[in-house]
Amino acid sequence: MQILLVEDDRPLAQGIKTSLAHEGFTVNHLTHGEQAINSLKIEAADMVILDLGLPDIDGNEVLKRVRKFNAELPILLLTARATLNDKVKGLDAGADDYLAKPFEMAELLARLRVFERRLSSTKHADLTIGDVSLDLVNLQVTVADKTLELSRREYMLLKALMENAGRIQTRDSLESKLYSWGEEVASNTIEVHIHHLRKKLPKEFIRTVRGVGYTIKVK
Repeated sequence: MQILLVEDDRPLAQGIKTSLAHEGFTVNHLTHGEQAINSLKIEAADMVILDLGLPDIDGNEVLKRVRKFNAELPILLLTARATLNDKVKGLDAGADDYLAKPFEMAELLARLRVFERRLSSTKHADLTIGDVSLDLVNLQVTVADKTLELSRREYMLLKALMENAGRIQTRDSLESKLYSWGEEVASNTIEVHIHHLRKKLPKEFIRTVRGVGYTIKVK
């Protein structure tokens, strides 16, 4: 799950990134509202954590402008403005949830898990190709009704391939779904994940398109 964090308090942002990374989330960080708007126009995120007190434009303005081109994107506000009027203003501007500073990281994680379940419920609960079934609500994978033990990144990689079955996914596009901007990634990381997945999946379920990337063939 890829999250865009828009927060100009760098120590706080780093703490959030570290905590979410431990939970298997991919977090990209920006400090300005205009950057966030431009980024979301180019590259979609699964969720956004947005601070209201940004150095260039107010977070509510970011919300309104993002909602003009993406009405469905889950957005959680982070702010020190804790009055009822501030909360109503943010929710009316298009926020899905609101978390006042200071907050406990456990509460932020709980709210993001709600977003994650909500995203899964808007899609089919299961994604099945051949004997492989992906449970999008419980984040589980089964092969012929046998549950597999996968790391979160292995799960997200398989999900990306299955959601795009029949289309080739390049290594760069897969890395962008699994790792944050600027995160050091070894040149063979995707290949290693693919190797581990192939040990657990039916033979030739994931196919290599030499020099291009990977795909799952739709039968």
